[in-house]
Parts: sequence; structure tokens; C-alpha cells
Amino acid sequence: MQIHHLSENNSVLNHFLGQIRNVNVHNDSMRFRRNIERIGEVMAYELSKNLHYKNVEIQTPLGIKKTTEIADQLVLCSILRAGLTLHQGFLNYFDSAENGFISAYRHHPNNDDYFDILVEYQAVADIENKNLLLLDPMLATGQSIVAVFNKLMEKGTPKEIHVAVIIAAPEGIAYLEEHLPDSCHLWIAALDEKLNEKKYIVPGLGDAGDLAYGNKL
Repeated sequence: MQIHHLSENNSVLNHFLGQIRNVNVHNDSMRFRRNIERIGEVMAYELSKNLHYKNVEIQTPLGIKKTTEIADQLVLCSILRAGLTLHQGFLNYFDSAENGFISAYRHHPNNDDYFDILVEYQAVADIENKNLLLLDPMLATGQSIVAVFNKLMEKGTPKEIHVAVIIAAPEGIAYLEEHLPDSCHLWIAALDEKLNEKKYIVPGLGDAGDLAYGNKL
């Protein structure tokens, strides 16, 4: 797996990351959503450097300009519900991409810390021979992303696979390296220390879905 760690060098990305972690601004859900969206835009820009391009000629009012445009067919697929705002950030830049949405959540059958992943609702474009961009803000255990990936592979075989997450734990990265193809690209905005006993990222930011859209039952 090819890992791209985007916050290793200082940029405005680190500014946005600091704000989404800050408990003093967590009560402003609109600001949280907008910062997630802006992080998605930065990540989309960085990821765009790894895409394929074709030469084109553009007619301007005064002449012809030779330039390039994206040659790849892209499918953005986000994991509900936390991935929605990150999805919008990517879509702002890849505005001609096809889209997909799929649900995955931790199911605690015994009402204790053990959980499995349930993948239920899905509405996904054709991914056959296209570039699949799988989006989720948090990479904790990695089980949700792998479960979603396996479900998507039932629908076709993408040309390239890019997984984009904002905050990752080392345990989650190791799990993806074990279960996803070696050719997969993993894009992370920030790498955190570890998972706690409940498998949440430390220091992390809390529950991204709750912060963006309100507490769930």
C-alpha cells in the first residue's frame, strides 16, 4: 500500500485540523462541517497530482490554448453518515465525478465493547475500470473501510483504488495493509497515536458524525 501523509509539512491543512480537534469550537457544528469540507478540498488537490491527464486544446476568445485535463473516470464513495461533508469537499474539486454512498456502522450484539461491522444501505455508481475514491473521516480499526471495500468489489473491479481519511490510527493502517490490495493508495491528513480500549482514536477529535450532524440515539 502506498501511504501519503499530507500534514507532515506545514500548510493550511494543519490549521483546519487543529480547529476540528478543538473542544472549544466543537459546539459550532457548521464550522466543524465547513472545516471537514475544506480538508476534503485540500486532500482532493493533493490526490489530483497522482491522476492521469490528457492533452486538450481550449478555444479562448482570442485564440487556442493547449492544456491538460483529468483523463480518469472517478467515482467518489463515502461512508454514511460521517463521510458526507468530506465527500462534498472532494466533489467541489472533482465536480464531474460519479458518486456512491454506503452505510457501515459498529454493531454491538452483546452490548459490550465487542463489535462487528454492518454494511446495509448502498447506492453506488458503476466502478468497473474507474478510479474509486473511498472516503471516511476517521480510520480507527479499519474494519469499516475493509467491509465497505469488500462489498463494493462485488459490483466491479476499479482501475485504481484511493482511500482518503482525515485522521488515522496506526492500528487501522496496519489492518488496511493486511486486507487491501498492495496497489491501493491511502491518503491521510493526520496520523495519531493509538486506539483506546473502546477502539476510538487518541487524541482524535471525538465522533465526527455527531459533531457534524448531532448526537445519535
